[in-house]
Amino acid sequence: MKLEIAVVSAEGAGIAAAEGADRIELCSSLELGGITPSQGLMEAAAERVDGRLEIHPLIRCRPGDFSYSPAELDTMEREIRSLLMQGAHGVVLGALKPGGEVDAPAMRRLAESGRNANPLAQLTFHRAIDQTPDAVAAVDVLMDLGFTRVLSSGRSASVHEGLDTLARMARRSAGRLQVMAGGGLRIIDIPAVRRSGMDAVHLSAKQRVPVSVSGALSLGTGDGADPAAYYVTDAAVVRAARMACG
Repeated sequence: MKLEIAVVSAEGAGIAAAEGADRIELCSSLELGGITPSQGLMEAAAERVDGRLEIHPLIRCRPGDFSYSPAELDTMEREIRSLLMQGAHGVVLGALKPGGEVDAPAMRRLAESGRNANPLAQLTFHRAIDQTPDAVAAVDVLMDLGFTRVLSSGRSASVHEGLDTLARMARRSAGRLQVMAGGGLRIIDIPAVRRSGMDAVHLSAKQRVPVSVSGALSLGTGDGADPAAYYVTDAAVVRAARMACG
């Protein structure tokens, strides 16, 4: 079973490679659900993994919903081209209409941008799929658009809760689209995921690092969050996931 790890640093990319991950989703700001990584991060991550795994940057120009303006789509087209030209193996993206359906015209535009930059680029539709009214029906749209895979928790808070929907998505794809289980995924869930017909899992394997800074001023975190805390990739979690995946 393929293992994908979401990472936000070159160090995290190196840990994922060392512990046997098959690919990484490279992004920034996991606490915001992830946004597009910088070109500098892409360069540093590629150097750190040194070809040991695939790098798939997230393409998301801002946090929030997945309904994008023409200007935002233009930004993401540029991000796709730049990151693929730096050697990314594929990109992770997703756009929805205001009602939650997959925005096929927007996705076709972004997909074509990727293929123009690299005809072999893999396309992953991210967890925006979990906000669609019918994730199983959306599988047909993604196959028509030529996507490689879709990341989903089965429209649930966790993979464990959404396993039935994930299994139906996998049956609907009939091998034409890889259904990758991710979102609230626990190591103990991986065997059940395999039995349900998926052949790939995704997790962040993140560990929160609280930093005690006396008198630290909160810079834009009005929710009371620790202004000095950040996330790193936990090698032990990646290692355990690799063992569970076989």
